[in-house]
Amino acid sequence: MRSGIVTVVELVLRGIERDEIAAAVALIDEATLSPGVEDPRRLDDYWDAVLDVRQHGGELLVALHEGAVVGMCQIIVFRHFQHTAGRCCELESVFVRSDMRGRNVGAALVARAEAFAREKGCYRVQLASRNERLDAHRFYRTHGYVQNSQGFKKLLGE
Repeated sequence: MRSGIVTVVELVLRGIERDEIAAAVALIDEATLSPGVEDPRRLDDYWDAVLDVRQHGGELLVALHEGAVVGMCQIIVFRHFQHTAGRCCELESVFVRSDMRGRNVGAALVARAEAFAREKGCYRVQLASRNERLDAHRFYRTHGYVQNSQGFKKLLGE
């Protein structure tokens, strides 16, 4: 991508279908900062996660270009105790295939996720982005997100 030039591609944005799970797992595996965590042999477990997210009002959104999964975003909707128990939306697993970055795939995913959150009555969309992902931070700022918190995580052992 040349500076200041953005190439827009035709996309289909919708909830993931069962036969696209392997492509979504491969997409995560391509871009993850935690290699070896995903297990492409456990596609049924990933599908169960999609069904669980949907049962609770969320979605696993995919961006398709020419029939291929080129981006994804998990949308989690939950009731917040704060803000008069309003609905909140959390974006997770926002990934765009490396050869499709800079072509408005991420912008389309985030815009559709925000529309989904509004449809569900959410008052806020929030997300976390790893400290190392400086390009992602610029992307989110460009799309109106404000960094106002520091995130923390703790892995729980078995």
